[in-house]
Amino acid sequence: MNFAWFVANRITFKSKRTFSKLIVRIAIIGIMLGLGVMILSLGIVRGFKSAIREKVRGFSGDMVIVKNDLNGSLENSPFKANPDLEKKVSASPLITRMMPYATKPGIIKAKGDIEGIVLKGVDKTYDWSVFKKNLVSGHIPDLADTATGKKQLLISKFVANRLQLKPGDKVLIYFVQEPLRVRPFVISGVFSFGIDEVDKTYVVGDISLINRLNNWAPDEIGGYELKVADFNRLNAAEDAVNDLLPARLKAYTIMDNYPAIFAWLDLLDGNTSVVLSLMIIVAVINMISALLIMILERTNMIGILKAMGAANWTIQKVFLFNALYLICLGMLLGNAFGLGIEIIQYNTHIFQLDPASYYMNFVPIQFKWTDLLLLNAGTFLVCLLVMIGPSMLVTKITPVKAIRFK
Repeated sequence: MNFAWFVANRITFKSKRTFSKLIVRIAIIGIMLGLGVMILSLGIVRGFKSAIREKVRGFSGDMVIVKNDLNGSLENSPFKANPDLEKKVSASPLITRMMPYATKPGIIKAKGDIEGIVLKGVDKTYDWSVFKKNLVSGHIPDLADTATGKKQLLISKFVANRLQLKPGDKVLIYFVQEPLRVRPFVISGVFSFGIDEVDKTYVVGDISLINRLNNWAPDEIGGYELKVADFNRLNAAEDAVNDLLPARLKAYTIMDNYPAIFAWLDLLDGNTSVVLSLMIIVAVINMISALLIMILERTNMIGILKAMGAANWTIQKVFLFNALYLICLGMLLGNAFGLGIEIIQYNTHIFQLDPASYYMNFVPIQFKWTDLLLLNAGTFLVCLLVMIGPSMLVTKITPVKAIRFK
């Protein structure tokens, strides 16, 4: 049996000394809390970014194609739908879906109250999957039934609360143009994305209504909404689509359309880096303190081992093996702590949030095995490597003085 491992095993599991017991426990707890908080931090940040990004993507798509002009209003400049262009863009492996849409601002009136809105018009090819996940009540407009669908309107929970509306209620929308146009609608459903930029602004209806209001040709639209196959390749998809477009059209990503939201999400990465660094530093300081105290507590044993011919590196390995045990125990408890809270939160949503500030009403969690493996490997290597420096205190201890040390 390896001598250093044998001695380390004896002082780790069979020692009756109590002087360093409290410090050792604090070191283990430090590693446990440090690793647990790092696991939680990454899981929460990934959850936030994924949940908010999916909500924005669900409403606005990953990219839009609009007319390349100086129009900065909430009402699109029209252009003719181009089936050949749709085939070319849809044929790209980076694009999974392409849907026409148009927008038009208006004023919704119900029960004597009014609210400014933007009507987003879509057709029966629209992807309602994310809307269905965020539907509070009612149902999605049936745009396949042209007679009924043209009169159906999907509104946000914010607008519904402001105007005291519910599915089945009738409303009027005034479109400010020359001449003034008024159109009746029936509320089909209420959605809530938890994002002010969406909930306070948009209602959703049939695109053909916007065509008629604006006196557009039947084949004119306000733009195309695109879904990409891989969001991480969004910029590449934007470049590929722009290469296919004529000069009069241009593609913009949701990062261009919602810069404030994505800038906030980028800040979360910086906050996470700070948290990870602080937790590693706390764990390292605790381990260094524990190792130094263990070495000082066993000065007498070190002197005896040196007097018997043990080399400095052999004695260093005794304490490194001892530290290795503490690190592994702390990491085991840290994984149980971090993953346990993540599992509880993922299944129960026990930790709630204010939707007005955080775009959602609970703390989201997204777990990735690669994050867990990298965190464990990084924590283990950093803690073990920094132990080499304090263990060199062994080389400064002389046998004669150490044996007389009490």
